[in-house]
Amino acid sequence: MQVCPFLDSLTPLQLFLPILLVFAGKSLARHYVTRYIERRPLAEQVRVQFKTDLGLFLIAGAVLASYNSIVYSFPLESTGKVMIGMLVLGFFIACDLALYREYTIAEQLRASQQSLPLSASHFPISRKFTLFASACAFAVVGVVFLVINKDLEWLIHTGDKIPLSTSQRYILTEIFFIVAAVMGYVLAIILGYSRNLKRFLSFQHEALSQVAEGSLDVHVPVASNDEFGHIAASTNATIAKLADRTQELHKTRDVSILGLATLAETRDNETGAHIIRTQHYVRALANQLKTEPAFAEQLTDEVIDLLYKSAPLHDVGKVGIPDAILLKPGKLTDDEFAIMKQHAQIGADALWKAEQQLGSNSFLRLAREISLTHHEKWDGSGYPQGLTGNDIPLAGRLMALADVYDALISKRVYKPAFSHDKAKSIILEGRGSHFDPAIVDAFLATEADFISIAKTYADTETTEEETSAPLQPA
Repeated sequence: MQVCPFLDSLTPLQLFLPILLVFAGKSLARHYVTRYIERRPLAEQVRVQFKTDLGLFLIAGAVLASYNSIVYSFPLESTGKVMIGMLVLGFFIACDLALYREYTIAEQLRASQQSLPLSASHFPISRKFTLFASACAFAVVGVVFLVINKDLEWLIHTGDKIPLSTSQRYILTEIFFIVAAVMGYVLAIILGYSRNLKRFLSFQHEALSQVAEGSLDVHVPVASNDEFGHIAASTNATIAKLADRTQELHKTRDVSILGLATLAETRDNETGAHIIRTQHYVRALANQLKTEPAFAEQLTDEVIDLLYKSAPLHDVGKVGIPDAILLKPGKLTDDEFAIMKQHAQIGADALWKAEQQLGSNSFLRLAREISLTHHEKWDGSGYPQGLTGNDIPLAGRLMALADVYDALISKRVYKPAFSHDKAKSIILEGRGSHFDPAIVDAFLATEADFISIAKTYADTETTEEETSAPLQPA
């Protein structure tokens, strides 16, 4: 109406009734078209949404223009202005709805942990901005031009009937109204794009933050076939490759640990199964202690896994003990036992040197604590430092019970294998003197697990006492 004098000549009923009917039909058609859009692949929905909404506005404009031409005999000039107005309005609304569709697809992909397929040829963001800015410029300039043209014609027809100041006020008011309406739609689209951009960047930030904290099982939703989609895909590929490399490093570390620990055990009269059993005992105890409020914060899943992985290094210091002492079949003399006790410090020193050269981390720290303190006793009578109570690191207190239990139920050159019941009674006697009372309680709570581990990873040879006194709880 602001740009066409023919529309301005209609009564409100003649003007708005066809518009209301056409938009009602458009809304009904859009209801069915939306179902069609939602059945399309996710990668096509934004594009189809934009084209469909723009097409519906053009159809609505064509219907209105045809109606005015047939009923009121409006000229082609009026028809063109109606089509231009509907094109501008449809473009802005289609852009806004397409952006909202893009946002909902991103949320859907995030919830389902899926991604859009990417194509090598995508619509660059720079071109989107260029086209949108050009469309906005043409829309504002074009509509303002039509308004000015209409107002000039109006001035020609009115002549001196209306004061020039009044005409100026009317013209400026019309221009302000048109520019405000167009800029309102432009602002709505800018806000919609900012919302989507903020969401895409938040996906990226959340994933990278979790990666920085050590979690490599994260996924950035690929929610658009543009630069942001390709950045998300590249991020996912980088995280996947990092996870593979990390897994390889962990495997290499575990193999090296097991090989080093096995080398230490082969110099002793113990078997390689001792390494496996003790690390499982430690994990069983730690998982039980985690249920206690006093230990819940310290024994996270990550720490328990590190305890499990570092436990095999508890006797790595035995590589520094002479064979004459390490392999002696009888009881050690006091001097020999003094040398034997050095294996805890030897192992800790070796791991400390590794920390100094390679850099400290949680794994090496726990391994060093286990090696150094697994022979410490709760009452301070252990070695090498004579620590007492909670001054003994938790890792060492856990390994102390696991190591003693396995030594008791295993055959040695100086003793037969004890039954579970006998080993249990010895551990109970050491509650509060040799062992941390809380860890003894955890042992009692996981007694069945200890028996199962001992059976699953039993030595190949069994003794007569093992056969006659099977590992069963009391």
